[in-house]
Amino acid sequence: MPKWVEMRFEDWDIIYKRILDDFGFSRSRDEEAAYVLSSLLESIEQITPSDLQGIIRGRDVVICGNAPCLRDEIKKIKPSDAVVAADGATSVLLEHGLIPDIIVTDLDGYMPDIIDANRRGSAVVVHAHGDNIDKLKEHVPNLRHVIGTTQASPIKNIHNFGGFTDGDRAVFLVLELMPKGVKLIGFDLEDQSVTPRKSKKLRWAKMLLETALGPGCTDP
Repeated sequence: MPKWVEMRFEDWDIIYKRILDDFGFSRSRDEEAAYVLSSLLESIEQITPSDLQGIIRGRDVVICGNAPCLRDEIKKIKPSDAVVAADGATSVLLEHGLIPDIIVTDLDGYMPDIIDANRRGSAVVVHAHGDNIDKLKEHVPNLRHVIGTTQASPIKNIHNFGGFTDGDRAVFLVLELMPKGVKLIGFDLEDQSVTPRKSKKLRWAKMLLETALGPGCTDP
């Protein structure tokens, strides 16, 4: 059994402060977003970490990033696998006739596909941060079977499992849910075609993924 690392909040908070400094993000704005999401969730059908554990516990899990290589690697998914999509990976999975068990999203993906998958059975883990408050207000009321997350301190019905980007947040979430095994596909953390800001995010994602799963975890 691999020795995975689950993220405790006190450990995550140290990393989170470094991320805030590196990107110039506002903790207070992240906290505001968490309260907005908490309020929105009061009026829709929520799920709990126990519900998510019922999907993941004891199963092999494939976590799908949204890099272009996902289309080639999607064949690695077995019928018995639990499938977790990081945001825009949802669209690729739907193109291949696959409905993810769980979608982890900050609502940057193609929302019609995320809403469609949700209505067809996907649980959605919606992440609140300072840059997506308007998207939370627009899209969360159209979802169901939702659980909320934040990168700041957890509050009522808003959780923090650790992680920064959709992909590494999905990993830390799954590790909390007692999987049998974890496999990553559709991850390209060395992509040279992205913007400098995105490249910085990928560097953080790589560090966090290797913290959770060990060096080489994103190798093909």
